[in-house]
Amino acid sequence: MRNDNEMLDFISQFAKDDERVRAVIMNGSRVDPNAPRDIFQDYDIVFIVSSIDHFVRDRSWIENFGEILIMQTPDEMESPTYQVQDRFAFLMLFTDGNRIDLTLYAANKMADFKTDSLSLLLLDKDGIVEPFPAPSTKDYLIKPPTAKQFANCCNEFWWVSTYIAKGLWRMELPYAKFMYDRPVRDMLTLMLQWHIGSRTDLVVDPGKCGKYFEKYLESKHWEAFVQTFPDADYENIWEALFVMCDLFRETAMDVAHHFGFNYPVLEDKRVTAHLHHVRNLPRNAEGVY
Repeated sequence: MRNDNEMLDFISQFAKDDERVRAVIMNGSRVDPNAPRDIFQDYDIVFIVSSIDHFVRDRSWIENFGEILIMQTPDEMESPTYQVQDRFAFLMLFTDGNRIDLTLYAANKMADFKTDSLSLLLLDKDGIVEPFPAPSTKDYLIKPPTAKQFANCCNEFWWVSTYIAKGLWRMELPYAKFMYDRPVRDMLTLMLQWHIGSRTDLVVDPGKCGKYFEKYLESKHWEAFVQTFPDADYENIWEALFVMCDLFRETAMDVAHHFGFNYPVLEDKRVTAHLHHVRNLPRNAEGVY
């Protein structure tokens, strides 16, 4: 596996040698001195180029970067034919384990370039990139919720939890698990982010998908969060759902108190009672109530 110095030297040298590349920016965790370092850390690179079209239509240049294990080009996945555009990404995983997420950005569109707070300028042949401030996690810090966002999160959590109950009673495992793992868990994750923000003055980054939750949550909340990951057993999903509800309720009430919002206590009580009711509903029931 090529090491960090080898990879960065190669990326910089490739850009210097290719006249189409006018500047190089590195984003992401490799720019953050406080981010954990490990062998799976990828390279988030932006090439400011004179012509995106040339790179996209003739991709022989990719061979210089190493042997591809798998690659994805998300900008053309929904379109049957490539259309010239202002940016284009090549996500490349190589057989030596290294990964480069390379975004090409049109040099003539630099006026519209959105700078990431975790950015480091590696090369600028023409002085076209405005100087960056010192890298920081500013763009990744928890944003305080508005009253409307908080209310919407609570409503979505309790509303979709009834879908889970319906799916579990019907023994429709894929449906129940989808509703559990996506809409409801997404709302729990959002609430936990706000909870962490309320405890840390909104100055920490909880990580993508809450990957740093263990670091920032109270131990009791982390232990409960772990229990919200059930297997495919219906009873275990029921148990995990109620743990999830308890965790959401407790942290949401803390968030509401901190930011001065109203927590929907009555909605919570009614839906929780409904979930227990559906769990105990006989298989041959002729009505929900």
